Amino acid sequence: MASSNPLEWPEAVVPVQTLSGSGMSTVPRQYIKPPSERPSGSTNDPNLRIPVIDLACFSNSPDHHQALLEAVADACKDWGFFQVVNHDVDIEVVKRMRGAWREFFDLPMEEKRVYANLPVTYEGYGSRLGVEKEAILDWSDYYFLNLFPRDIRNLDKWPKIPTDLREATEKYACQLISLCQVLLKAMSSSLGLEEDYLHSAFGGSDGISATMRANYYPRCPQPELTLGLSSHSDPGGFTVLLTDDNVEGTQVRKGDSWVTVQPVPGSFLVNIGYQIQILSNGRYRSVEHRALANADKDRHTFAFFCNPRGDLPITPASELVGPESPALYQKAITFNDYRKYMRTKGPSGRTQVQSISSTMQPEPAA
Repeated sequence: MASSNPLEWPEAVVPVQTLSGSGMSTVPRQYIKPPSERPSGSTNDPNLRIPVIDLACFSNSPDHHQALLEAVADACKDWGFFQVVNHDVDIEVVKRMRGAWREFFDLPMEEKRVYANLPVTYEGYGSRLGVEKEAILDWSDYYFLNLFPRDIRNLDKWPKIPTDLREATEKYACQLISLCQVLLKAMSSSLGLEEDYLHSAFGGSDGISATMRANYYPRCPQPELTLGLSSHSDPGGFTVLLTDDNVEGTQVRKGDSWVTVQPVPGSFLVNIGYQIQILSNGRYRSVEHRALANADKDRHTFAFFCNPRGDLPITPASELVGPESPALYQKAITFNDYRKYMRTKGPSGRTQVQSISSTMQPEPAA
């Protein structure tokens, strides 16, 4: 049962970092996943690797440009994920942002609790997603920020310590939104649409929404019983993830197996969200993924979410609908509708979108 008050969590929130640092040898029962959801079924098959795409080819010769578009299309159809290199994001900007947030999570708990979030917006410091009472929780803490458009920012929720965190986050956000513009063009063109189609469908330069979640996965005494982040498929447009340089942990579902992402140094991991799955009429897929817990090392990742303007109705592109490819999604639904469901239920696999799209035709088979 969900909390009836959107200004409160259904139970007292205990930061996972506090549990991890307490010296406990077992995971509390509220973090233990059912056997079917525990981290099993992983594969180390060398033939199963997340595709890597070189964005330098996007502005090179026509042949290289076409090869890139084909690679993007294949990755979005077959995996729903790809890594990007030569993306023009300044590595020093990345290092500074990452260092500032690691320093924040190392602050005393009383300094972090000042920024504790609430389920009505999620903005701020938190340790749970969803307001279901007695829900099984994930082994992670996070900090969530609204970034674009700028008028949605609540600077009271931007930490003042470390002193360079705000500036470092702002510079990183500006470079990431520029990368997202390039990715939107590449995905549009790879679908055979006009280069600016997805950009316009997302609301244009003044409408595109972007948020960021700094994820902190503290060491876990029994990582085989829980997850850092439960299996889910992203409800938004697409996500650009900065992975941890030193600790693996992101897994992508491929058929009946879970493939651990092997990050390419200096890359970003991109995954398709449900809004692009709808806009592409099911050609591109929002695929389940999850984060593992780790017994020996802490892990930090940074998810940058690029989403459509919340009140825009999202439907398949008319160019991708025809007698041989009928519309798979016949009811226009806004991203705000999806977001409300996510904030109620938290991560819950593909059911988070299936239950609110029940008036639509069935999704394409994975």
